[in-house]
Amino acid sequence: MRSNQVVLLTGCSTGIGRALAVEYALRGHHVFATARKPEVLADIVTGPNVVALTLDVNSADSIAAAVEKVVAMAGRIDMLVNNAGYGQMGPILDVTAEQVRAQFETNIVGVIEMMKAVAPHMIAAKRGRIVNIGSISGILTTPFAGIYCASKAALHSISEAARMELMPFGIDVVIVQPGGVKSRFGETAAGHVITKSDSPYQRFAEGIAKRAKASQHYSDSAESVAKQIVNATTRDSTPNILRVGHGGHLYPALKRILPTRMADRLLMKRFGLLGD
Repeated sequence: MRSNQVVLLTGCSTGIGRALAVEYALRGHHVFATARKPEVLADIVTGPNVVALTLDVNSADSIAAAVEKVVAMAGRIDMLVNNAGYGQMGPILDVTAEQVRAQFETNIVGVIEMMKAVAPHMIAAKRGRIVNIGSISGILTTPFAGIYCASKAALHSISEAARMELMPFGIDVVIVQPGGVKSRFGETAAGHVITKSDSPYQRFAEGIAKRAKASQHYSDSAESVAKQIVNATTRDSTPNILRVGHGGHLYPALKRILPTRMADRLLMKRFGLLGD
């Protein structure tokens, strides 16, 4: 079991990120919890082993400043947890180019830039662990979430490549693929639903809204999911892929087992694209 780790986490304002910051700290690790507005983390900075920092993964300057501060204060970074992200919801035909770029800028480019900023310090230490929070949505694609699902599928692929590329330097990469987790994800995702007045999908508005909040209907608590993630990522040997949360194992299995046409019809019916 790895102890007294210096852990840098992104996206700690709510949900899994916040729960992870608390759980790593409870286990005695030195946690640097980050958010674009670090004042929202005041309630979890309860001791000397939790530090709140400003970090916007869409800003190269912000990334550089945060990593520099962690190294200056702790002398090293043992683990990077890339959790920052959001879900762009809505039909593919309604999503603008700017919204597609914004989704990939946060969920993909931000992760890559964080890895690039932290990896040199891990390479110098000849050890380190990078934990990327993906999603089962990157495995089981659903209607009205294609851009989000694509970003998570891309994150899984990038993490697979990074695992092989960083292994010679003593750095391992873990991909976490959560299912349903109680958080503000549904509320936030609902705010990213496209509502074009001339959209051909106006009659499917109920299904689009349902997809935005789907992960919250059947979900595990962020705290229970965080415990599983911390248990796995603080061991000397950890799984390359870690599935947690409601449906974390079931939905990928259904993707493998069900014929594509059947899976499509089930998902289309669930989100209002097919009648009864």
